[in-house]
Amino acid sequence: MSGTGKKIADVAVKASKGIDWDGMAKLLVSEEARKEFASLRRAFDEVNSTLQTKFSQEPEPIDWEYYRKGTGSRLVDMYKEAYDSIEIPKYVDTVTPQYKPKFDALLVELKEAEEKSLKESERLEKEIAEVQEMKKKISTMTANEYFEKHPELKKKFDDEIRNDYWGY
Repeated sequence: MSGTGKKIADVAVKASKGIDWDGMAKLLVSEEARKEFASLRRAFDEVNSTLQTKFSQEPEPIDWEYYRKGTGSRLVDMYKEAYDSIEIPKYVDTVTPQYKPKFDALLVELKEAEEKSLKESERLEKEIAEVQEMKKKISTMTANEYFEKHPELKKKFDDEIRNDYWGY
């Protein structure tokens, strides 16, 4: 097989080793996402297997002498000449240069979204902890303790009292 095919197979092997399938599977929430993920993994494994079997093997060289003994050297020489004159075209990748910048831009966008998501998750975790703490203490908490945590509400209530606004 051509060197290009072997290179493709080698890249596929390296790519498959770098994928943390189990780690990604743990992040999935819905059952539909798990099914789609399993389908993606099966498809990836099938393509990877095909690349390994078809493109990683070099073809056996032709034993021209064996054929010369059984057939005639003139006929074999004619076939050998025709075989040697075959020029296997080299694969020229015209797609990757078009999509590589777009893919890189998406990766940057993905990293930004991931960072934003992690920050939001952290903020929500803190908020959940505060709400749970408030839930535990609400029955025994005084107004002053509540206003210590929420000074903006204390200011609002003080302004309403000072301006003689009682809500009606």
